[in-house]
Amino acid sequence: MKSTTLIILSFLLFMEPIQSAPSHAFNSIFSFGDSYADTGNINVLAKNDSLYTDNLPYGMTFFHRPSKRFSDGRLIVDFLAEEFGLPYLKPYLEKNHSFRQGANFAVLGATALDDTFFKQHNITRFEDPINNSFSSQLKWFEELKPSLCQTTKECKNYFGKSLFIVGQIEGNDYIVMFSGLLSVKQMMSYVSTIIKSIAGTIKELIDQGARTVVVPGNIPMGCLPSLLTILKSNDSSIYDPKTGCIEKYNTLSRHHNSLLLEAVKKLQIKYPHAKIIYADFYKPVINFIRFPQRFGFTSKPLIVCCGIGGEYNWDQPRMCGTPNVTACQKPLTYVNWDGMHLTEAAYRYVSNSWLKGPYADPPILDAHAN
Repeated sequence: MKSTTLIILSFLLFMEPIQSAPSHAFNSIFSFGDSYADTGNINVLAKNDSLYTDNLPYGMTFFHRPSKRFSDGRLIVDFLAEEFGLPYLKPYLEKNHSFRQGANFAVLGATALDDTFFKQHNITRFEDPINNSFSSQLKWFEELKPSLCQTTKECKNYFGKSLFIVGQIEGNDYIVMFSGLLSVKQMMSYVSTIIKSIAGTIKELIDQGARTVVVPGNIPMGCLPSLLTILKSNDSSIYDPKTGCIEKYNTLSRHHNSLLLEAVKKLQIKYPHAKIIYADFYKPVINFIRFPQRFGFTSKPLIVCCGIGGEYNWDQPRMCGTPNVTACQKPLTYVNWDGMHLTEAAYRYVSNSWLKGPYADPPILDAHAN
C-alpha cells in the first residue's frame, strides 16, 4: 500500500501543471550555463555553420519547429519563465531584443574554466574552443548592464527583483577532460577548481546586485547514453546494477555536487541578505533511471528518443538532426532526447521539483524577490 501511494504521489507531481505565481515575484530572469539552457547563443557564435538544432525533430513537441534548443521542446529555463509570467529568454548574442525582462547568456559547450586553464594543464580539447566560459558570459552580462540600470542603487534595486540561474555548466569541463584522455581519478583532482570558478561567478553577480540565485548541480554523467555508448564494455563491474549507468562517472558527479553544496552553504553565510538556492539535478534524473514508471517514462530510461543504432539508440556520426535520423513517436515517455540532453517531459519534472521542492533548498517559490 505504501509503495502504491508513493507511485501515485510521484505521478501526480510529474503531471501537475506549474501554477502561476504572483507576477511581482520576479521581474526578470538572467541565465548562465550551457546547452541545457541555451536558446540560440551558439547559433550566433557558429555563424554560417549549420547546427543540429536547426533541423526537426528538435522542437517537435512544443514549438513544432526548430527552436534553437537542444531538446524536443521547452527547457527548465522556459518553465521557470512561464511560472513567473515572463517571456521565454532571448539569447543575448542576438542583440536585437529588449532584455528588460531578462537575458540568456547560456551557450552550448560552455565551461566553468577558461580555455587558458586547459592549455596551461596540457588538456587538449577535441575541437577549437569558442569564448563561452563563465568569464565570457559575465562579460556579456556587464555589456548589457548599462542598458538596464545606471547607478549602484538602481542596479541593486533592479537585479534584486531578478532571478539568476548559474548553471548547469560544469559537465562540459569534465567532457573536455574526458576528450583529453584524463582518467576519472585525474578529473577528481580538478573538481575543487571548477567549484571555485562557479562560486566566483555567484559572488560577482551578488556584488552587482543579485539577490536570488539558483545554482544547479551536475547530472549523473554515467547515465548519459552518449557516454555509455563510447565506453561500452563487457566488464559488468563498471556498471551500477540498479541503473545500468557507469558508476565511476556518477561518483564524479556526486563528488562535484557535494563540494558545490558546501560552497553554496558558505556563500549563504557570507551573503545572508541573498537567497542562494542549491538545485539538485542529480537526484531527480537518477530517480528517472531507477523508477521510470513512477514518472510516466514507459520507455527504457537509457534509450535515446532521437537517434539511431546501437544498444542505446545513439551513434556519434549519425546524431539527432542529421539526415535519416528520426525521433520516437512519444518523447513524453522518454528521459533522454538526443544522447546528451533531456526531453521536455524530464525538464518539466525537474523544474517543478525546483520550484516547489523537494530538489531545491529552499524551493524557488519560497524565495520570492523582496
